[in-house]
Amino acid sequence: MPLPEGTYGLMAEFETPTQLVRAAKAAHGAGYRRMDCYTPYPVEEAAEAIGFHRDEVSLVCLIGGLLGLAAMFTLETWISVWAYPVNVAGRPYYSWPAFVVPAYEWTILWAGLSAAFGMLALCGLPKPYHPVFNAPNFRSGATTDKFFLCLEATDPKFDTTETRSFLEKQAPLSVVEVEY
Repeated sequence: MPLPEGTYGLMAEFETPTQLVRAAKAAHGAGYRRMDCYTPYPVEEAAEAIGFHRDEVSLVCLIGGLLGLAAMFTLETWISVWAYPVNVAGRPYYSWPAFVVPAYEWTILWAGLSAAFGMLALCGLPKPYHPVFNAPNFRSGATTDKFFLCLEATDPKFDTTETRSFLEKQAPLSVVEVEY
């Protein structure tokens, strides 16, 4: 069945986190890859069940720290050797031990800033709108006591009738279509 225009996906509502995790494992096992779980509190098993294992923030932090280190050493070298060379007690212009502390500080600063801004960028934030808020039952239960599994329409395996029947086999409280 062709995908209806303006459909984001199908969302199943569950009563307990155990049911959600079981349904997420079944969906992942059935070949669905574009899905997400929405819970009122963190459920680590749900993240593992849908195959969520991205950890690019640490790489962004490392790259930011290395860039900070290189930037400060470059700046100090340029200042000491080419821009404003000052002969202090016959010491060489390039005296790298004096550059270590400021370079370390810039490493920490750039790593922290790149981790913060990288996390926001990788999470797609700020995001003032998300289609799941169009689901009729999502606003009333997502932050209090319900657990949701949304299979997105962009998944290659997604077919409206087959996906709906698959979700209904997982014994949810309801299955609704989420529109854009």
